[in-house]
Amino acid sequence: MLGPLVRGSTWRRAVFLLLGGVLALPYALLAGAFAQMLAIDDVPRAVVFGLLLVAVLIAAVPVFLTGSRALEIAAARALLAVELPEPAADHRIDRETRLRAALWIALHLLTGGLVLFAAISALPMALVFLAGPIGLDPGVTRANGFGPLIANPLGATLTGVVLLIGLGYAVAGLGALAASMAPVLLGPSQGERIAALEARAARLAERNRLARELHDSVGHALTVATLQAGAARELLDVDPEFTRRALRAIEETSRHAMDDLDHVLGLLRESEGGARRAPTAPLPTLARLDRLVADTRAAGLAVDSQVSGAVGELPASVSREGYRIVQEGLTNAARHGRGPVTLRVDVPATGLEIELVNGLRGTTGPGRGGRGLDGMRERVLLLGGQLAAGPEGDRWRVRASLPVPRGETTG
Repeated sequence: MLGPLVRGSTWRRAVFLLLGGVLALPYALLAGAFAQMLAIDDVPRAVVFGLLLVAVLIAAVPVFLTGSRALEIAAARALLAVELPEPAADHRIDRETRLRAALWIALHLLTGGLVLFAAISALPMALVFLAGPIGLDPGVTRANGFGPLIANPLGATLTGVVLLIGLGYAVAGLGALAASMAPVLLGPSQGERIAALEARAARLAERNRLARELHDSVGHALTVATLQAGAARELLDVDPEFTRRALRAIEETSRHAMDDLDHVLGLLRESEGGARRAPTAPLPTLARLDRLVADTRAAGLAVDSQVSGAVGELPASVSREGYRIVQEGLTNAARHGRGPVTLRVDVPATGLEIELVNGLRGTTGPGRGGRGLDGMRERVLLLGGQLAAGPEGDRWRVRASLPVPRGETTG
């Protein structure tokens, strides 16, 4: 039964209630001053009521401020251990949310004032009752006429204990009530919930985008390095020159992959103050398509590349996503396909067209058991394009169409 009185949460909630009492002191002093003015007959009543109206308006302003709600939310999270989201800094709260917060602040001041009054009145009285029987305050209870209940030491002791326990349970109950009502009165508005969901969706989209960058870049580099290393091992004694070229290709591919990895990690890593670290290298675009094809050929996969149109004049967003689609398509062909790959990149007036065709190895396509095709679909959908990928007879075909964003041209 004494558990609620010794819990740490009860003491933290008591601090929260006493904080409300401290904030209520100026209001209590102001009310006392006007009560004294009304008790004086010489003071004109019209002047007193006029000043009272002005004082009430000024005193009510802090209750409705957005900053007051933010402070109450911070106090409730720290002292009441209530899970409340941070108020959106750039979102204006509606009238209903402001009224709920004003009601919470008023209740906080009222209950805090009562707890503070009890602490400075009932608590000293209880200590006096407990001190009397042990001789620290002889006769004080009798002299002040506290009644026959405390006329003897046992009655005084019981009265003091009851007062202390009653005060403790009152504080514990008010604290628990405050913790249960905080989400109702300080909870986010509908607009804040929508803003929080939009921010979470943006974070998830950014995380997925970075995951695609890592998958495509590092996956392609590992595929090329694996193919080159396997070929170099087979021809180490027969063709040392090919082995040297393979090792050089592995080195260059790994260096490009490290640049991409450093760029993505630079976006993830935040410097002091929350500012993002500047990227160390730009993401690759179709301007590096020749290099990508050359690295794939060096890995032992024959690629027939056909490029038409002004690839270098594509918008950066389209060019980046197009490069990753080609990269992932070549990686899948190297892992799961067989025979040469036909790559066609065309830039008509409407956007970018990409097509990759390669032979199938067995009966499974390159999309089985991997995330490559899912990543390509996400890239295409984000730009409002279309993707078709699947087997056609004994061949695997990927077609991607990326439109140019509105307001931009291909040159």
